[in-house]
Amino acid sequence: MLYSKIEGSGKPLLILHGFLGMSDNWKTLGVQFATEGFEVHLLDLRNHGRSFHSEEFSYELMSQDILEYCNAHKLTNVDMIGHSMGGKTAMLFATQYPEMVDKLIVADIGPKFYPQHHQTILEGLNAVDFTTKPSRSEVEAILEEYITDFGTRQFLMKSLYWQEPGQLAFRFNLVVFNEKMEEIGVALPATAAFEKPTLFIRGGNSNYILDSDFENIQTHFPLATVETIPNTGHWLHAENPALFHELAISFFREIN
Repeated sequence: MLYSKIEGSGKPLLILHGFLGMSDNWKTLGVQFATEGFEVHLLDLRNHGRSFHSEEFSYELMSQDILEYCNAHKLTNVDMIGHSMGGKTAMLFATQYPEMVDKLIVADIGPKFYPQHHQTILEGLNAVDFTTKPSRSEVEAILEEYITDFGTRQFLMKSLYWQEPGQLAFRFNLVVFNEKMEEIGVALPATAAFEKPTLFIRGGNSNYILDSDFENIQTHFPLATVETIPNTGHWLHAENPALFHELAISFFREIN
């Protein structure tokens, strides 16, 4: 069973983090949504955070994990927010089980195929040798040699934890990601469709959702609308959480 943090009470809202992330990335926004009348489920997807590690990793399997989670918690008529990899997982789940989902928000990812682009990040992560028992600052110094962006390094450092006294480790399953990297870019199946309200929110400085992608989005999500948060990159919800929250709440409150 997936690990989760549950906040508030009311309509179920599932929030799915991105690749190499974890539920904690959404803690602040999750608490905000909980004050708006939602029972917020902040999930750690398989091989991430505090959820189980598995040698198998795909969107199909992550969608099944969500189904098992919903069934175990007796969740129906859920709303969903997914960012990046979590957004692709949420898209697949909504198209496979449309009767379970009322509204869907996808943050800075489209249904299309994405070529591999995490190689440098993986090189940095693999360069950390935990057998030498490095300190947190030493781990960050190694990452800095490969990853120049401060925000990206801080994001990755959130998954660093003390496995035991004096021994750090990453919470995510790096060994499996090295082997299954191609799974992250897989496109939504050609026939997948979700004919309920869907909101795509993209970062104004991000290239994950281009204007030329709108037609493909409409093919899979005919009721989709696209909003842009200006002056933000791929981590738009962290860079401008106030506007992300405003767009999300307005969408969820719309009467269709």
